[in-house]
Amino acid sequence: MSATVTDTSVAPPPADEDTPIRVGVSACLLGQEVRFDSGHKRDRFVSDVLSQYFEMIPVCPEVAIGLGTPRPPIRLVGEPAHPRAVGTRDAANDVTDALAEYGRTMARELAGISGYILKSKSPSCGMERVKVYNDAGNPVGSGTGIYAAEIMADNPMLPVEEEGRLNDPVLRENFIERIYAYHRWQRMMAEGVSAEALVDFHTRHKLILMAHGPERMRALGRLVARAGSEPVEELAEEYGQAFMQALRYRATRRRHTNVMQHIMGYLKTVLDTGDKAELVALIEDYRQGRVPLIVPVTLLRHHFRRHPEPYIDRQLYLTWQPAGLSLWNHI
Repeated sequence: MSATVTDTSVAPPPADEDTPIRVGVSACLLGQEVRFDSGHKRDRFVSDVLSQYFEMIPVCPEVAIGLGTPRPPIRLVGEPAHPRAVGTRDAANDVTDALAEYGRTMARELAGISGYILKSKSPSCGMERVKVYNDAGNPVGSGTGIYAAEIMADNPMLPVEEEGRLNDPVLRENFIERIYAYHRWQRMMAEGVSAEALVDFHTRHKLILMAHGPERMRALGRLVARAGSEPVEELAEEYGQAFMQALRYRATRRRHTNVMQHIMGYLKTVLDTGDKAELVALIEDYRQGRVPLIVPVTLLRHHFRRHPEPYIDRQLYLTWQPAGLSLWNHI
């Protein structure tokens, strides 16, 4: 079975909010029988859950370069920082250059995707910790799959994760948050960035950024302050890279608590004593790990529906994720 869809080229996303968010994925994770043994590694979360929210673009680089199924397996050998992909039975079967070239090609053709889910431990697709062997067949370290390295090198802003790490609720939430954020960034750039658009983008993400580190939020604010006095395209590129890097830092329980306490300040004149006490208690319960994040967030959403506040309405912190993903039910 072929690992690739008929046309894997993906144009940059248009400004239409209804445009599906496209995510690259190792084809075997969707159940395509493209493994060296003609099997698959179907991942239920990727294939059954995430596929409801994202348009999955399946790719198997090993099949794409002509290795076929079934095929002799390959592994990484040599220097972990610069390994080569060769046959486990015949080291003369070196497919490093073919995989690397295909990675560079797909990095261009998939320029419009907003994330990538890779197969862990794969000599072609592994994001990290792929075993690297010496000529005698002994492990000497770990590296990155040849194809994956090219995809990530071509677009360091692209959110990339492995299927196994998505079992961790914190890593899962962080990765999906970055997909949505990067898609919003792509849409803004596709519309034609302006100083006003960049300022608005930063403003809408302030509370999200605060959850990933107030110092990073302030640093990005200093970048935005230069809008209007510098060429906006260059400034936007610098901002985008720093923005996506900031989101890679995990939002901690303490930082989420600080954000919710900050948000609560916008309700202090409209809540009665009992409502305030209830909200304070739930935020503290979250800080102490007694309830998941969704509990105080749901109450905050309730209060802002009753008492709309323009600044909070513009913020994405409380509303960025689809309810069906239940990401905050587990952190």
